[in-house]
Amino acid sequence: LGALGGLDLTVDGADEMTRELHLVKGGGGALLREKIVAAASDAMIVIADDTKLKDHLGAFALPVEVNKFAHDATAAALQGVFAQYGLAGSVGLRGDQTPFETDGGHFIYDCALGKIDAPQELASALLAVPGVVEHGLFLTYATGAVLAGADSLTELGDL
Repeated sequence: LGALGGLDLTVDGADEMTRELHLVKGGGGALLREKIVAAASDAMIVIADDTKLKDHLGAFALPVEVNKFAHDATAAALQGVFAQYGLAGSVGLRGDQTPFETDGGHFIYDCALGKIDAPQELASALLAVPGVVEHGLFLTYATGAVLAGADSLTELGDL
């Protein structure tokens, strides 16, 4: 990416999204790399089936990528952040007995939180936790979306 000086367009999917083009991504485990690519792009178009469109974020577990060192302490700190935002749910290490390792050598915690009322604030709070590398909230990157249903096509944002 550095040699290119940026990208004109990224086309990607999402695990869930809202009409405001707020996304949860990272279900496949590449959320840090996906966010780096999205940030380097002038525009990002999401292509997904219409079941991914939700009234609010939180139906899909939020992936949080963490450093392996003391990851259990980081998970405890995540629970504290979620409690501050009134989010109660499970925080589970992806892969459990044999933890899933990202391309960057990190672990992922999948956080089943329910409705996320303040995604911007939560995103900032998560990045303030020592050990958190990145989270799956993509709130400012998508510029448009095309959602396909059985008999319909929905366009959002700028395409």
